[in-house]
Order: sequence, then C-alpha cells, then structure tokens
Amino acid sequence: MRILVVEDEEALALRIKRVLESENYHVEVAFDGDSGVELALTETYDLLILDILLPGLSGIQILKEVRREGLSMPVLLLTSKNRVEDKVAGLDAGADDYLTKPFALPELLARVRSLLRRTSEATSAVLVVGDLEVNTSSHAVIRAGKAIDLTAKEYAILEFLLYNKNRVLSRLSIAEHIWGDNFDLFTMTNFVDVHIKNLRKKLDDGRDKQLIQTVRGVGYIIKDTL
Repeated sequence: MRILVVEDEEALALRIKRVLESENYHVEVAFDGDSGVELALTETYDLLILDILLPGLSGIQILKEVRREGLSMPVLLLTSKNRVEDKVAGLDAGADDYLTKPFALPELLARVRSLLRRTSEATSAVLVVGDLEVNTSSHAVIRAGKAIDLTAKEYAILEFLLYNKNRVLSRLSIAEHIWGDNFDLFTMTNFVDVHIKNLRKKLDDGRDKQLIQTVRGVGYIIKDTL
C-alpha cells in the first residue's frame, strides 16, 4: 500500500512516515501544497493524508483537484483543533475522514487501517476487462475461459494495471508499487519491462491485439475496450 503524506511540519511529517513504514506501508512525504498536488496527480497512491493549512495550495484545494481528476483514493485530513469550518469544507470536498491535531500516532494508524479496509471491502473481488477475469481473492486469472498461470510479480503488476485501468502507469510507479522504495531505479524499471513482456506472452497468446498497451516514453495502460 502506498501513502502520500502532505504536511508542512517536517518533524511531524517524518514521525508519521516512520510509524507508517513500521507497519509496512510505502510512504512519500511532501512539505507544501504545490509539491503535494503534483505527486497526488502524477503518482498512484492508495491513501492521501493531507494537512489543511499548507504553504502554497491548501489541503482542501489539493483534495478538490484530486476529486476533479476523478481519483477516488481515500483522503484523511489533518485539522487544527478549533477550525470546525475546515472539517465541514473538507468533508464537503470529498474527504473520507479527519483527525484533529494534536493526535496520538496509534489513533492515526487506526484511521489509516479503517480507510484502507473500507476501500478494500468496497472493491469488487473480480476485475473484468473484455474476456479477461481476475479474482483478487483467489488470484485466479482467466481469459476466454482459459486459466492462466502467473508468477506472484506478474500477477501483482496485472492487478495494479487493472485497478488503474484507463490510466497510464509509468515504469517507475509500477516498480515502486511492486518492489517498494528499496530498489535500484535502472534495474527495476528494466525488470518491469521483462515482466510486462512475459505477461503479454501469457495473456495474449494467439490474439492479434495486446491487452497491455505501451504508451511510448510514458509507460503502460490497460483500457476498458480492447
């Protein structure tokens, strides 16, 4: 799971990052609204944690941009104790929950788990594109009635692409999602290409059109219509 934390109090942001990483989440941090919205709109995250009062764009403005772009990942707002109007504005703009400062880090973790669990439960267990069906519970992959055997990494890449169908994913974002932050940039992005090649061989056997399409110079995409 990838989480973006946008918080201008550097010490707090880094404490949040450490505690989330101790729970095996992959975490990125931005210290101002402008860099935060850029990351939120160009990378793929499972959860956003946004402070409302930020240099540059506010957390509410970031949230509005994210929702305007059609991104549906859960958003947890960090709010000041006495600013009820911020909480109302945030929920109206599409926030899923808010946490009032100061807060205990165990409470933050509980909110994060709840939001991610809620999202997971709301997601269909079977992902379908054309004649491809992927059961996210059993990890069964079937195309045109034929079962396809994938490695763990191949399956993880396919599922990630399907959850983000109709959206181009860069090699870097795929590598970060599958291998986390501890990877060599050039090695792992090459690994992505190798895994995509193997996936295509298995998924597109005997078919004219590739399920996973290449967007030259950008990355890969799976579209609703084959």
